[in-house]
Amino acid sequence: MAANEMENPGAGYVQHTHPVHGLPRVVRHITGHDADGKSVFLSTDIGDHHRELVNSSAIANILYSTSGNPVDLNRGADMKFARVNENGTVCRMVDFAPGTVSPMHRVKSIDYAVVIEGSFKMVLDSGEERIMHRGDAAINRSGNHRWINVTGGGLLPARILFVLQDIKDLTLSGGNTVSHGDLGELGRDYVGLPGHPHRHETGEQKGRGRDDGQWESEF
Repeated sequence: MAANEMENPGAGYVQHTHPVHGLPRVVRHITGHDADGKSVFLSTDIGDHHRELVNSSAIANILYSTSGNPVDLNRGADMKFARVNENGTVCRMVDFAPGTVSPMHRVKSIDYAVVIEGSFKMVLDSGEERIMHRGDAAINRSGNHRWINVTGGGLLPARILFVLQDIKDLTLSGGNTVSHGDLGELGRDYVGLPGHPHRHETGEQKGRGRDDGQWESEF
């Protein structure tokens, strides 16, 4: 790989048959240590770690995940067990096609959502809503919500960075408990490092319908 490619192997824009295109490619750099204890880059890639969501109108670029807290980095333990997200975290970039509206959904996690490109409307099941622009952040404490891509009047793609942290079962008023799933289907995450097998999966968003008519998912 040429020097300039190593510096930015993802130079350019996402262009493929998926409706989310025209956004800068995401480059992932993962560090570790060599035999002398020096910090080194283990991987620099644009990633075979994508998954389709919301009836194929959004793509999740799963950057990394961890299991347990504090995280064990010894002998690559975090890479071996990242697929089991109990008490863990997930970091992912999600690209939304123009005008995408996600289902109303709740995740058993606390989510840090930062708008990277474009603008979004975040709508709660109470009817409250907020407009978020590039650089804005939402801290979602397992709230029932939906995302609407309103960039350019709904005519342009957009991107959010999500970091999800597993939480204890949450009891709401009325006795309802949020306890389904861990961090959702992301228990099968993609580490993508040499010597660590990973799975490439695509498909529609998975989850379950609840008795109250809401959708509980990993999104």
